[in-house]
Amino acid sequence: MPAKVIMPQLGESVVEGTVTRWLKREGDSIEEFEALLEVNTDKVDTEIPAPASGRVLRLYVTEGTTVRAGTLLAVIGQPGEAIPDAEAESPGVAPMAAAAAAPAPSPEPDTIAQPAQVDLGFISPVVARLAREHNLDLRQIRGTGAGGRITKKDVLSHLESRPAAPWESPSLGELFRPTEEVFGVAGAAPGASAPAAGELVQLDAVRRAIAEHMLRSKATSPHVTTVMEADMRRVVAHRLAHREAFAREGVNLTYTAYFAAACVAALRAVPLVNASWTDEGIRLHPRIHLGIAVSLGEQGLIVPVIKDAGQKSLLGLAQALGDLAGRARARKLQPDEVQGGTFTITNHGVSGSLFATPIIHQPQTGILGVGALQKRVVAVESRDASGAVTDSIAIRPMVYLTLTFDHRILDGALADAFLGKVVETLQGWGP
Repeated sequence: MPAKVIMPQLGESVVEGTVTRWLKREGDSIEEFEALLEVNTDKVDTEIPAPASGRVLRLYVTEGTTVRAGTLLAVIGQPGEAIPDAEAESPGVAPMAAAAAAPAPSPEPDTIAQPAQVDLGFISPVVARLAREHNLDLRQIRGTGAGGRITKKDVLSHLESRPAAPWESPSLGELFRPTEEVFGVAGAAPGASAPAAGELVQLDAVRRAIAEHMLRSKATSPHVTTVMEADMRRVVAHRLAHREAFAREGVNLTYTAYFAAACVAALRAVPLVNASWTDEGIRLHPRIHLGIAVSLGEQGLIVPVIKDAGQKSLLGLAQALGDLAGRARARKLQPDEVQGGTFTITNHGVSGSLFATPIIHQPQTGILGVGALQKRVVAVESRDASGAVTDSIAIRPMVYLTLTFDHRILDGALADAFLGKVVETLQGWGP
């Protein structure tokens, strides 16, 4: 009897995934527990093993398709064995072979049927926005998401397949003179062919996920950013004094660990930052789960989560940071390890950026941006034994900190109180 390959639930809160790559094709031999395909869930790639040995009899889901847990992905067995019906096993998912072998013929121009009135189901804010911007009828678009849901990829594919509108001369044609007349740039030689179109860089699952998350976040919450700076001399001194001791424990003591500890202190002082917006009200989270943005190079960022960061010492935070960042870059994170964050830190200063306005990782309330640590000339105030104030100039290691927050949940005073507590913790770091 053929063995069914079912889309697993790859985490407590992970209910769907995207088939990014089939490692075997129909007719290929495969051994039990050998990797059959790769699935991406929230920018984490996971290999799905074969449940049995045999031949791949049928693949049901095309690469790039997002399906829910429980969906039939493939069947493994012996040639001649009966193959389950895709529609009966996983409604709305068509077999790959059938879809590729029997494309529907294009109707004649005068016999094109009008789209049926169908229930579109859930439409995401991104899909709705694209439909409004391009004046699209979503009923003409075939959804490839779970249960036939229309995804952003479906809309973009539909737009790419539309014929380009004929070019019309502008009414103010004189304003659109040849380039060389406007800028003094020599034009192409007479008879020269038009330049080739620019290179198209295909989007992978990670880049698509980042794009969808960023668009959804900006469409969901009103972003406001407040900026402060911190004198890091006490932190710098502490790190120099203790990094060798941490190294003996196998832990790399980075500045990010100090920012994480300062955020924990600030989240305890201003609990409303450790919250999420819901239609029923603001949900306060009793536990602190810190997301830490990690660069994957050209593939963008991923945000693994330090669970229960509020219960960890500086050593524990540094240890967790090293472990998560290392496995993130090695593509060895588990789906659950990028879920459930309640606040996020992004250290954009590692690339030289002084300050930035990062986008909130939904459904969180805020995100802390950490700029580059720089020695700068600053004015400092000191008091002598009599209490007299003296102003002077000093060189200090300074850092800009930005808090981007959801203005539905926080007002400026509370946001500044939170960021002020972060600064206070860093500047008052003990020996």
